[in-house]
Amino acid sequence: MPTPSERGGRLSRALLLAAVLLTGWPATAALPDPVKALAPNWQALGTGEARFIGLHLYDASLWVTAQGYREDLPFALALTYSRSFSRALLVSTSLDEMRRLGGADEARLARWKLSLEQVFPDVAAGETIVGVHMPGRGALFYHQGRLSGEVADPAFARAFFAIWLDSRTRVPALRARLLGQAS
Repeated sequence: MPTPSERGGRLSRALLLAAVLLTGWPATAALPDPVKALAPNWQALGTGEARFIGLHLYDASLWVTAQGYREDLPFALALTYSRSFSRALLVSTSLDEMRRLGGADEARLARWKLSLEQVFPDVAAGETIVGVHMPGRGALFYHQGRLSGEVADPAFARAFFAIWLDSRTRVPALRARLLGQAS
């Protein structure tokens, strides 16, 4: 029979484990009011986290309207960063993935680079960028709840959101979580 001290130690370890597990679950970032106004009845479809060689980079949430996820309907992808990243790194990483997925030729990627440099800020740990896919229009970007810009190009929006939602994504487990599927 365990002593009271041993029982207390087990309880402390169990509580610590529960706290680690609970805080390790990706948080669902709330949508900013201007995004909520773009379409009715937003709901979180799925959440997940992105890691690179064990380092937690960001938590992601996919928001959809009542009709669910479809490429011909509005949806929003919220990324809450767990570390600081420069605008230049966000832009270059996005373009590299768009290139890898075959989203555009080099001339178009060069134009998109200029657009991304205008809409992406440097981000600090804890900050959120929300990208909103507007079918037939392009993409809107919000940083910390404020509009940071729009890329009025439907081809850009498809290529950009494919980074996370295309079946060829580098983060298939995150994609499955975002789409509400088992990973």
